[in-house]
Amino acid sequence: MILHSKIEGQGKPFLILHGFLGMADNWKTLGTQYANEGFQVHLIDLRNHGKSFHSEDFSYDIMAQDLMNYCQHFSIQNCILLGHSMGGKVAMLFATMFPNLVDKLIIADIAPKYYAPHHQTILAGLNAVDFTQKPSRAAAEEILAQLILDVGTRQFLLKSLYWIESGQLAFRFNLEVFNKKVNEIGNSLPSENKFYKNTLFLRGSNSNYILNEDFENIKHHFPHANIETIQNAGHWLHAENPNDFYEKTMNFLK
Repeated sequence: MILHSKIEGQGKPFLILHGFLGMADNWKTLGTQYANEGFQVHLIDLRNHGKSFHSEDFSYDIMAQDLMNYCQHFSIQNCILLGHSMGGKVAMLFATMFPNLVDKLIIADIAPKYYAPHHQTILAGLNAVDFTQKPSRAAAEEILAQLILDVGTRQFLLKSLYWIESGQLAFRFNLEVFNKKVNEIGNSLPSENKFYKNTLFLRGSNSNYILNEDFENIKHHFPHANIETIQNAGHWLHAENPNDFYEKTMNFLK
């Protein structure tokens, strides 16, 4: 099965991978801007997310293989690859496994290191929504608000809420599998994996995902990496400061 995507523009292929519990639509605005710069932008839904297929199998290895299948399906070679958070880990693994397919790599607010599980509260909030009770959108948001206090995080999650049929809401992502496999998200890039082409790591100034002490590890895997900080932005740096994000990525690509 081939991952679902939205393709826009003409030119060099530019593949964008969203983070955990996100979807391709999170990148719609930036995607259009990149397309206007002469790239063929592929906004991709990873497995168990967005409109892509659901599966019991969920790991970075299998998501990198999904991306390989996608590239073969669309005859993509020599692409630009951008990944945020979990999508950044997929992008790192893919670039180190298939370096001939990736010309330049952009990683948004994630390091190659191991991250301890930290999505428990979010999953608890999502699991609290009982769709058998046929809640309205407002009711679902109210339930989430009791456990997920940050408004931005709630809005981000609510983007995956959709009507299966009249009166019946559901989440697009595969919550059942995430409950079982959430620890996969924190896995590190294998220590021997390296990518020797130009790479840009962007971190949010208000985020703790990439620390100064992670620079050495980043350089171990990506010897030609530049690490830059986006001001006034947290983990969702592309949404919180899209102008600076766009400017820094375009400077890197030019």
